[in-house]
Amino acid sequence: MNGLRLRVRFDYLGRVREKKLFGNKGSEELAEEIRQHKVSQIRNVPLQGIHIEDIDMSQEIYSVIDEITSRRLCYAPVIITFAADTLEDVVRFIMKEEFRTIEILQPEQMEISRIELERLLLRINDELINYRDYLERKIDTWK
Repeated sequence: MNGLRLRVRFDYLGRVREKKLFGNKGSEELAEEIRQHKVSQIRNVPLQGIHIEDIDMSQEIYSVIDEITSRRLCYAPVIITFAADTLEDVVRFIMKEEFRTIEILQPEQMEISRIELERLLLRINDELINYRDYLERKIDTWK
């Protein structure tokens, strides 16, 4: 399966950890810093099977009110256009908490073999396990 081109959107959350008297950054400023840092990582750390074509950070930071905590949450969106060698590579690239949308630019239609589908499902399972482990570690640090 060659010639995959996609566009994805990641929204990076600026979450203020603790209140400090001085030097506390607002969630909007923090979201922008996180976006800059993540984009720098994407640009500078090569990922096997992923070829970045364009990174668009021109969208405005937006905020929503968390229904549970009633806090204002700020998100900094990034749109990334990239080519991928395989669907497995795509899954590995997009399995992030910040993932929001995906658009397949090429090909218009795909045919996937049984073996490719099996590999894809295994990759999804691996990534879900990794994500669960990540969340467990994150929860443990909050305790």
